Amino acid sequence: MLPWTLEDVFFDFDQIEIRGDAIPLLEQNAKVLLKRYANREVVIQGHCDERGTENYNLILGERRARAVKNYLVDLGVAASQLRVLSLGKNQPFCQQRSIACFRQNRRAHFVLN
Repeated sequence: MLPWTLEDVFFDFDQIEIRGDAIPLLEQNAKVLLKRYANREVVIQGHCDERGTENYNLILGERRARAVKNYLVDLGVAASQLRVLSLGKNQPFCQQRSIACFRQNRRAHFVLN
């Protein structure tokens, strides 16, 4: 059965490449967008961990969100349905200063409008 939620995808430190473990999640997200939310705009938020400058992380977050958008477009999702927004290191998911926490904050998060 097709889920109703869109799953976050995670990135390695200082990287924008889509990881292998993200591919099945993005394929599922594309199906959900095409079948459940074809008429909804989706904001792809690019997030980073707290390391690095504010400006660097805003650029990195945007590049991550764009990488995810491009991947979803390649899977058939309309580009006009997807918008990117970088939050850089603002609005972290995890607040602790640890490697495990940093991993959770390096992500692309989906918000339905």
